[in-house]
Amino acid sequence: MVETFLKYLQYEKRVSKHTLTAYQSDLDQFQVFIQEVFPDHSPETADYGIVRSWIIQLVDSGIKAASVNRKIASLKTFYKFLMRQEVIKKNPMTKIRVLKTQKRLPSFVKESEMINLLDTVEFEDTLDGWRDRLILELFYSTGIRLSELITLKEVQVDATNHTIKVLGKRNKERLIPFPKSIVSIYKSYRQIRNKEVEIKSHGYVFVTDNGDPCYPMMVYRIVKHYLKENTNTEKKSPHVFRHTYATHLLNKGAEINAVKDLLGHSSLAATQVYTHNSMEKIKKAYDQAHPKA
Repeated sequence: MVETFLKYLQYEKRVSKHTLTAYQSDLDQFQVFIQEVFPDHSPETADYGIVRSWIIQLVDSGIKAASVNRKIASLKTFYKFLMRQEVIKKNPMTKIRVLKTQKRLPSFVKESEMINLLDTVEFEDTLDGWRDRLILELFYSTGIRLSELITLKEVQVDATNHTIKVLGKRNKERLIPFPKSIVSIYKSYRQIRNKEVEIKSHGYVFVTDNGDPCYPMMVYRIVKHYLKENTNTEKKSPHVFRHTYATHLLNKGAEINAVKDLLGHSSLAATQVYTHNSMEKIKKAYDQAHPKA
């Protein structure tokens, strides 16, 4: 039933490739555990005790609570599916609770460092240079996810109205504005790309040197290089730009519900985490300026 469940996620729920891979990895690990420790059982016959034993093993092996909670979430979705399909009569996840995790504020780049990165760094007048610059500009100016950037197609970019149409999680569409200054960067990139790279029919904006769509690790390397050279942020991933985008908007007084819509969050709770960063800035200003601080 695992394969059936994964097909359900892929074709009916239409989850992203990244999400599908995560589910498959979690369920594969659970299956291996059952085969080794409870060989007379399968995921379909596993009970509360078996699931709990796996969670204990994960914790004992040093896996972080957040990662364990993701695996618990995967199993909960899987067993809800089995219940709906009437494959099982009792859900073994009913009494399973998530682990407590330490709340950490999202990492973001300081405004001065971001300005330095985008306005003072000299990008080469090459395909790599223009591609790198456009990737960084779009990440910071729109807050899009890595998966949304590498699957962005030219038909989704409206250079006249300065917007991009993004297909986010669960195929939810949203329209995101971007600064007029990006238009010239976008056009320069397309000009050199169309000149030096074989044009293929996939229609993606960002391509490799041979015209294939960009892949996640390629973008990771680009982002890590520029963040390492120009900022002091501890984390150096594409998602840091998303955190930075949200934090800077809120710091400048943006309404939180507007930021929620721009990020494509389904609930306000997911956006509220960024208000903590804004509050830290306010507290720091208070400590520095108020006589009683």
